[in-house]
Amino acid sequence: MGKEDEEKNAYEVVGVGSDATDTDIKKAFRQRSLKTHPDRNPHLKDAARLFHELTQAYELLLDPLRRMALDAKLRIQEARKQRYANFDKKRKAMLEELEEAERADREAKSAEATKKQRYAQEAEQIRDAGRRMVEERQAELRRQREEVEQAEKSAQDELEPPPLGEHDTTVRLKYPLAKYPQLTTPGALHTFMTSTFGPVDGDSIVLSMKPPKKKASAAAAAAATEQKPAPPKYAIAAVPFKTIADAHAAVCASRRADRGLDEFEISWMGGCEPAVWSWAERMLKLKEERGATVPATPAPADGARDVGDDAPASGLSPDSGASSSPATGAQFSSFPSSFSGPPPPLSSAPRFSAPGLDFESAVLMRMRQAERERLEREIREQEASET
Repeated sequence: MGKEDEEKNAYEVVGVGSDATDTDIKKAFRQRSLKTHPDRNPHLKDAARLFHELTQAYELLLDPLRRMALDAKLRIQEARKQRYANFDKKRKAMLEELEEAERADREAKSAEATKKQRYAQEAEQIRDAGRRMVEERQAELRRQREEVEQAEKSAQDELEPPPLGEHDTTVRLKYPLAKYPQLTTPGALHTFMTSTFGPVDGDSIVLSMKPPKKKASAAAAAAATEQKPAPPKYAIAAVPFKTIADAHAAVCASRRADRGLDEFEISWMGGCEPAVWSWAERMLKLKEERGATVPATPAPADGARDVGDDAPASGLSPDSGASSSPATGAQFSSFPSSFSGPPPPLSSAPRFSAPGLDFESAVLMRMRQAERERLEREIREQEASET
């Protein structure tokens, strides 16, 4: 039996205890040999090796001398195990302390490596944060510079007047012919508007008078063809003024009963107030707030005229700054009579004007009219709360 075979416990190979008899050994050998014999177990890969080990162990246990030597060896091994199991507490404590020290040293080294790695990561994060801060600061400076440039450009653009549109000096009229029978021709309309508000381009006046539409059956329509068409009820006209201030005065006088225009509807031809008029209002407010000189207004576009000695400086009649809302016809007893009169003189007001675009007087009148309307509204509300 070789060295490798001796290292294995023969009792365990055969499957018996150390106190087994020869009969028990033979019986156990026969049972094991049935499971490990190569001829009976061709599917078992290690059958030859296992059967050889079983045979060697069986022969060893049946040999008295060799079995005695094996028993002695097993007793020595058992005694050694017992001695190791009976180590005193001091040696165990020393061994555990040594193992604990080694474990602590490994943990300390691992913690130091982790710490260095963390420091390296933090340093990299700080560098990244610094780069980001620099980039953000640069971006912020660029944004601020762009905002300043944009604000300067916007401020400059606001000081520049918008171009005068094609219909900025043209108003739309609608009036009943029954009340204004004299205004049936462009010439009569030119004379009326010029005498009331200011110079008008008479050659460009467009006047339309259409008969009213009738809803009737087919028979009634056939009978109506034999009769004369019904006279028109309303006239619609487009009147181009030579100054935008005169056009604004006309729009403000729409439906003014005190001007004899209670059924005379006047509105801007474009449907909304011209942009150049809003610009003039902003310039006047800017001049009053800052006390600075408002930039000179550019020359007018086509359709504007020069303000000469034969026309008022503002192109407005004294009460052209009145409200553009229709007159209600109701008078409140608590309203002072001064509300219906012309606004205070504007001789002391600063002027900024240019040919065809004299806004300042008209804008001042409009602002004072807004204040007057606010006072009227407050008085109405007060009277309503007292009733």
